[in-house]
Amino acid sequence: MILYDLQCAKGHRFEAWFRDGAAYDQLSGRRKLACPLCGDRRVEKAVMAPRIGKARAPQADQPVAKPSKAVMGEHIKALRELRRKIEDSCDYVGDEFAEEARKIHYGETDPRGIYGETSKEEAEALDEEGIEYARVPWVPRENS
Repeated sequence: MILYDLQCAKGHRFEAWFRDGAAYDQLSGRRKLACPLCGDRRVEKAVMAPRIGKARAPQADQPVAKPSKAVMGEHIKALRELRRKIEDSCDYVGDEFAEEARKIHYGETDPRGIYGETSKEEAEALDEEGIEYARVPWVPRENS
């Protein structure tokens, strides 16, 4: 849907919604639009100022909405399940993650799922080389 400001030949301004720009063009071309104030069928788009919203940072005195405990609990549960799946199906390579990821990427070793740790600089280098990886928030196990 699109909202246009319209104006008749007598200067009356009004708004109208259309399915899309083509719908306006079709109705306008066949003079099917009329001014709701005077009935004039000589209707054209009026000059409009764009409605552009500007993102605003929250004010210091306005509270920032936080997820509920139930929502956070569901996220934590999902992250714990993801951790379990990674640990069950991938090899832990510790702080050699970047080196092992390169070996797999360049075909120097058999492809397999790995997980471990890497520094911010090593991760940026992997990005620059086009080596795909994912960072996962590592939450503690439930019984830790």
